[in-house]
Amino acid sequence: MTSQVERNPKEAGKVAVVLKGYPRLSETFIAQELLALQRLGLTFSIYSLRHPTDKARHPVHGEIAAPVSYLPEYLHQEPGRVWRAWRKARRLPGYREARAAFLKDWRRDPTPNRGRRFGQACVLAAELPPGVGRLYAHFLHTPASVARYAALMLGLPWSCSAHAKDIWTSPEWEKREKLAELDWLVTCTKVGAEHLADLSSDPAKVRLIYHGLDLERFPRQERGRSDRDGMDPEAPVIILSVGRLVEKKGYDLLLDALAALPEELNWRFLHIGGGEQSKALKAQADSLGLSRRIEWLGAQPQEAVKAALAEADLFVLPSRIARSGDRDGLPNVLMEAQSQGLACLSTAISAIPELIEEGRTGLLVPPDDRSALSEGLERLIRDPGLRADLGRAGEERLRRDFALGPNIAGLAKLFGLTAREDAA
Repeated sequence: MTSQVERNPKEAGKVAVVLKGYPRLSETFIAQELLALQRLGLTFSIYSLRHPTDKARHPVHGEIAAPVSYLPEYLHQEPGRVWRAWRKARRLPGYREARAAFLKDWRRDPTPNRGRRFGQACVLAAELPPGVGRLYAHFLHTPASVARYAALMLGLPWSCSAHAKDIWTSPEWEKREKLAELDWLVTCTKVGAEHLADLSSDPAKVRLIYHGLDLERFPRQERGRSDRDGMDPEAPVIILSVGRLVEKKGYDLLLDALAALPEELNWRFLHIGGGEQSKALKAQADSLGLSRRIEWLGAQPQEAVKAALAEADLFVLPSRIARSGDRDGLPNVLMEAQSQGLACLSTAISAIPELIEEGRTGLLVPPDDRSALSEGLERLIRDPGLRADLGRAGEERLRRDFALGPNIAGLAKLFGLTAREDAA
C-alpha cells in the first residue's frame, strides 16, 4: 500500500506561514515540516519578521519552493512601506477590531516590540495576495501576535505551532486570549500541550503532534563498535553536543562536569552551534584548563552535523530551565543523534523524558546537577558496551515512534489534507 494525499477543497487553501526568522540553521524542525507539507500538496508562502543571520543554509531550505517575503524588521527602516500598508489596512473590514485588540495588549505591554508587531501585521495584511485562506504562525509569542492582528484585519482564521520559549516566557493573559481566538494549535511536547490546554476555554483546540525526524535525511548507519574507553591517549572518546550557546542549554554546567572527570580519562569535546554565550564559555573552558580538549565549530549546515555524529562516541545535551523560564521542548538534535545510533546523555526536563527512557534508550540526570552529569559522562566514556546498547535501543524507538511521516499526518489533516490508501 502507498499513502497518497488528496485535498479537501472546503478546508485546504493557500496558507501564509508567519515565522520569526527564515531560514535558520537552528530551526530544522520548521524547515522539515514545511517541506513535508509541500510534498503533501499544501500551497503556502512564507512571511518572516527578520532577515536571516546564518551564513549557511541546510539542504532542506533549498527544496522548499514557497516564496519568501520579509516584513519590516524595524518599522523606521521602511517608513514608506509601513505608511502605505497602514493606509490600506485601516480600510480593511476587521481593522477596528484588530486595533482594539492591539491597544488592549499595549496597555499591558507598552513596549516598542508590541508596536512593531502591529506595524508588521498592517504590512502583512496589506500585502497578502488574494486566495490566502489561513494564517499559520510558528511560535506563540511574536509571530502569533503578528498573525493574530493581521487575521483580525482580514477576517481570516489563524492557527499556531507552539514550541518552548514562546510557551514558557509569554504572560498567561496573552496565551489565554490567543488560544480563545485561534482556530487550532499544535505543540510538540506533552508537557506543553497540557499547560496550554489548561489555559484554553476549549482544550480540544490544543493538539500534541511531535515534530518527528525526517529519516530520509538521517538514514540508518552501520556503526562499527567503538572500543574506546578513555584509557588510550591516542584514541580519546569523542563527546559531541549540538545546540545554541545560551543559558537554557546548560553548557557552563557541562564544562564544569567535564573538568570534574578523572584526569586519567582521555576525551575530546566537539560543539556545533553559535550563541550569545560563546565568548564567556570559551573563557570558562580556558580557566578550567580544557581548551586543548575542545573544538568549538560554530554554526554548521546539516551535512557537517551528520559528519560529526558519525565521528562521535556519545552525545550530550545538559538542558535546564533558564532564569527567564525559557527551556527546551523536545530538541531535534537528540533525535538526530539517536537516528545515528549514538548513546545520548541529557536531563530530565520538558519533553526530553518523552523521547529518552532512562537507562534503556539513553541516560537522564537531574538538570543543574554537575556531579550527576559528570558521573553520567564518566560511565559512558568508560563503557563502550553500554554506549552501544543505549544507542541501539534509542535508534529503534526513535524510528518506531518519532518518524516524521506518521507525525506530520496529523498536522496535514488540520490543514485539510486527507490521506487515502491506494494499492501500489
